[in-house]
Amino acid sequence: MFKHILIPTDGSKLSEAAVRAGIELAGDQGAKVTVLYVMPDYRALIYGARSMTAYDTTELAKNANAEADAVLKFAEDLADARGLAVHSVRTTSPSVAEAIIVQAQEGRCDLICMASHGRKGLSGILLGSETQKVLTNSSIPVLVHRADRVSD
Repeated sequence: MFKHILIPTDGSKLSEAAVRAGIELAGDQGAKVTVLYVMPDYRALIYGARSMTAYDTTELAKNANAEADAVLKFAEDLADARGLAVHSVRTTSPSVAEAIIVQAQEGRCDLICMASHGRKGLSGILLGSETQKVLTNSSIPVLVHRADRVSD
């Protein structure tokens, strides 16, 4: 049924559970897998009273890439254990949801399998839900994996 599954991950325990489920589904379906890690866009301008200063984000980018390496390796190791090849993608974006949708479209994925952190109330309003944004804006089907609550 599914030929190419996109699995976005942020490295959290809930996201790791969704990666496991997505890889199992891909194995059962004989589907290709793309795993996506979206790094924050740390470029910033600092506005002062009389000037605008660029902030050096070299160290932040280095740390973000190290985190991406670890998160993507987790998915690659799971896929390898299942005998699946996985295409790992990292991208930088100020909008995680938009980056997920763009990757799914450009990769010609026919399913997005992602976690929901289940934020409710004020934290859901303030932090927003990347999953909800993907559900709302994607023309590609989205499978939301809800694991039992695990600590991050």
